[in-house]
Amino acid sequence: MMDYEKIVAKAAREMKPSGIRKFFDIAQTLEGVISLGVGEPDFQTPWKIRQAAIMTLEKGKTTYTSNRGLQDLCKEISVYLEETVRTSYDPNSEIIVTVGGSEGIDASIRAMVEPGDEVLIVEPSFVCYAPLVSLSGGIPVTIEAKAENGFKVTAEEVKEKITDKTKMLILPYPNNPTGAVMRKDDLEKIAEVIRKTNIVIVSDEIYSELTYGEKHYSIVQCEGMKERTILINGFSKGFAMTGWRLGFLAGPKEIVSHILKIHQYAIMCSPTTSQYAAVEGLRHCRDEVAKMVQEYDIRRRFVANGFNKLGLDCIMPDGAFYVFPSIKSTGLSSKDFCEKLVYSQKVAVVPGDAFGACGEGYIRVSYAYSLNHLKEALYRIEKFLEELKNSSH
Repeated sequence: MMDYEKIVAKAAREMKPSGIRKFFDIAQTLEGVISLGVGEPDFQTPWKIRQAAIMTLEKGKTTYTSNRGLQDLCKEISVYLEETVRTSYDPNSEIIVTVGGSEGIDASIRAMVEPGDEVLIVEPSFVCYAPLVSLSGGIPVTIEAKAENGFKVTAEEVKEKITDKTKMLILPYPNNPTGAVMRKDDLEKIAEVIRKTNIVIVSDEIYSELTYGEKHYSIVQCEGMKERTILINGFSKGFAMTGWRLGFLAGPKEIVSHILKIHQYAIMCSPTTSQYAAVEGLRHCRDEVAKMVQEYDIRRRFVANGFNKLGLDCIMPDGAFYVFPSIKSTGLSSKDFCEKLVYSQKVAVVPGDAFGACGEGYIRVSYAYSLNHLKEALYRIEKFLEELKNSSH
């Protein structure tokens, strides 16, 4: 009889399943559920991108690319970064095309984090950072981004968590789940702290296209920060290309050369068809991305204002496509609120503590859905809140 407890690695055994997928899976088992749980654009990938993919398939362009990625794509990414974050990256040595932003995060952590290294992780944030740090033997150290600061992390909060063992700071902005955005002044203060150390930053900027008002500003734009930052981005969110599984990372060649080795052995290369499609997206589809952002902006205001009218305090997000309303006034935990809501009114949202313990008392709601979808969901949530009030009397 196999003793699987001894077979499976301790780090894998102790890894918790994603709290996001749990409620998505529940929604799949119930009829008539409105799911606001998964962070996926409801827009189709722009036609020019799909057409480019079809053409490459018809022409039989289905072989491996170089490990780093298609030369044309690396060049277009370099141009894109020059335009958007005003920073130059050599397409031949400082850029890697990855399987989604997720692979870029994983490979970056594995290339730098050793057993005992501390990694500062701003939370609430996307669910993958802490488990990937633990898999590398690192120690995740949470920095809580507080609601009173608009879920932005401050330089003081970063500084007080730094020790002699700190190797890395993971900076996830625009933020999933809160929608918070770090502006230039916020980042300059953090850069001032980090420049005095040998700490590297992994800046997850996958939602950089989705900001409202001011354009996205990256920490690589701060003086002296390009040389100590791995910038993670991709096509899933801004270009509505989630299933194409395509991202990229950019950073100093002294680090990127080692990340490339991990990418070579683990992945070989990113999907060829997706890479050709992304070239077309960068060259000719930025206007369509801008139109999507305009639509998200309408939904953002509608949903945030809707939750506030329902008495659930909700900060107006500046980026991404999520709101993070507080449900503390209901007296329920985040998990209880979400479970009762999905079974009572068939609306699926994600408990805030899926994004770190400090997310307790909140829920994440995606507004990457049609206005009609969102209106019906808010109507059902209002009915649910009325049920809770009546049951407490």
